[in-house]
Amino acid sequence: MSQTEILLETGTNELEIIEFFLDEVTPAGVERQYFGVNVAKVLEVVEAPRGLEGSEAAAHPSFLGTIPLRDLILPVVDLSVWLDMERSPAANEPIIVTEFNGMITGFLVSGVTQIHRVCWADVEPPSKYVSSMATNCITGTVKIKDRFVLMLDLEQVLADLDESGQTKGRMSHVVSDERYRALVADDSTSVRQLLEGNFGQANFEVTMVRDGAEAWSVLEGIKARCAADGGSPLDYLDAVVSDVEMPQMDGYTLTRRIKEDPVLKVLPVVLFSSLISKSVLHKGKAVMADEQVTKPEFHGLTEKVINLIRNWDRGTAVS
Repeated sequence: MSQTEILLETGTNELEIIEFFLDEVTPAGVERQYFGVNVAKVLEVVEAPRGLEGSEAAAHPSFLGTIPLRDLILPVVDLSVWLDMERSPAANEPIIVTEFNGMITGFLVSGVTQIHRVCWADVEPPSKYVSSMATNCITGTVKIKDRFVLMLDLEQVLADLDESGQTKGRMSHVVSDERYRALVADDSTSVRQLLEGNFGQANFEVTMVRDGAEAWSVLEGIKARCAADGGSPLDYLDAVVSDVEMPQMDGYTLTRRIKEDPVLKVLPVVLFSSLISKSVLHKGKAVMADEQVTKPEFHGLTEKVINLIRNWDRGTAVS
């Protein structure tokens, strides 16, 4: 395994993003807007075929139909249309082929620049006003050279394009007889709202935070209370549920900090992310996560958290 792979797999709070751009037509002329997405979600970049355009019969105006890609039928989304931008057309436009939430999707953009390695601590979360908007699709910004790159919430794009509303409608039907307490960290406004509803319905008292840094601050407060009264973190909290991709501190780093802390390591930690698949389960295991759940499984998350809490042995915490 290379040093690069090691750094990205063991909770060092780093990620690699692929930077791309959209050329937007504005009253002042064509302006280039830069965006980024985690490389872990990208399979490849291919050239868009000629004549690719939307249909009035499409479920959403940004849906451009499907194209063959080897043994796949690839659905393609015009990202500029979804972002309500008028794109300046150009020859040889690329399609970024992504895989997350168990789905393979292509996103048409104006161009791709390069891959950058950045630290999550350098990714600034959106303002509280912007992040509170249900339609917000920007999870953070990072400065690269002389420009700001906007990190896009592609999960929200696909959720909005989902005619059946399966992602938004996956409410938990599991209700605990006991009242449990969970700290939940996710940078997506729409996902936080859904998780808060799911856990609340399952009889949880939920503390919601926007990223790993906020979660760690809450945990440091619990640790201080334990030092003052001689108690255990489990006296104040039953489980931590965390996304992986988050500004300031990602879920792998948060998990590693919890499990390496002599006091907080008794807490069960569940990672919940669109990036989780069989091929990357080793990343969560490397930081000693107790459970890993992929984001399409909204309906099963609370049940898994409840089972983990009920079967948790306070005396056999990870060492």
